[in-house]
Amino acid sequence: MSVNRRNFLKYGSAAAVGTVMAPSIVKAQETFNWRMTTSWPSGFPFFQSGPGSATDFAKRVEDMSGGRIRIRVYGAGELIPAFDGFDAVSRGQQVQLNHACSYYWAGESFAAQYFTTVPFGMTFQGFNAWLAHGGGYELWKETYEPYNLIPLAVGCTGAQPVGWFREPVTSVEDFRGLNIRMPGLAGDVYNAIGANARLLPGGEIFSALERGAIDAAEWVGPYLDRALGLHNAAKHYYSSGWHEPSTTTEVIVNKDAYDSLPSDLQAVLHNAAAACNITSHTWIEAQNGEALDDLVNNHGVAFETLPDDVIRALFEATRDILATEADKDPLVKKINDSFWAFKKKHDGWQANSEGVFANTISRYGQGMI
Repeated sequence: MSVNRRNFLKYGSAAAVGTVMAPSIVKAQETFNWRMTTSWPSGFPFFQSGPGSATDFAKRVEDMSGGRIRIRVYGAGELIPAFDGFDAVSRGQQVQLNHACSYYWAGESFAAQYFTTVPFGMTFQGFNAWLAHGGGYELWKETYEPYNLIPLAVGCTGAQPVGWFREPVTSVEDFRGLNIRMPGLAGDVYNAIGANARLLPGGEIFSALERGAIDAAEWVGPYLDRALGLHNAAKHYYSSGWHEPSTTTEVIVNKDAYDSLPSDLQAVLHNAAAACNITSHTWIEAQNGEALDDLVNNHGVAFETLPDDVIRALFEATRDILATEADKDPLVKKINDSFWAFKKKHDGWQANSEGVFANTISRYGQGMI
């Protein structure tokens, strides 16, 4: 490249062309060797390995970029602790990316939690519609801008069961003093009704539940919960999805590193993330049915729903917490108003499309089997 540029400089008008084009060509051919940390142990299914995971994202980026971006993935604790990724990528001195969930950063920004999931909020379709077409992604970028970060939505578990309890739940009183593993807004809600919510990395949940350090825990859903062995530590498995109706995983990118990329490689990051978002969701949807049947039929698990008075108490606590936080922070209010306004419009369509199908039409399909 330097030889060609010297040749260009010998010629009048061509000199200007060469001077302008050379940096662009150099940048287009430049390669980037990045490091990505995660909140998940090495080999952890769905999040760290397999379709739509952190390692899948890294491979897609490398393949789509023709090797111009190579990302080395580190599991939790291999380079930094599980929940240090936000600060590490913000600084950008050691790693350029992190794979986790935004509600892990509630201590940095209450607003960040909206971009994982919101209790009593929207399912996969509505939540992703809000991100892509309802202003949600722009609000996510605004939330992370002070931290020098660019967010990408890279995965979704769909609606999650409430979790595993060592003892049955019969009323709100059963939550008084209950030690439960629960991240994000739902943890605040449990605290509001008298429980003690704790944030634990996925790799520590089983041992804590088994030895009684916690009384209850949620993770993701039947397939991944079975992989952790949670059914061997508790037998009461509750569903409703009130706390995480659509749990989105993220990749955060250091903004300086992101800005150093030419536009085509920036597009690679966004498109690899979009591919992982749908791939992860469809993959876990394909696994959960068989896993739930196995847990109930072969492992003595009681799959139940929470009593109505418990759900009502959880809803009231959620409403009060969000209203209080929105009053304290203009950015939280801006996001909160956008989220619930979009949900209200989307609910009308969902009730008359998927709602009708699930509650009325779908049961006829069982006769086909």
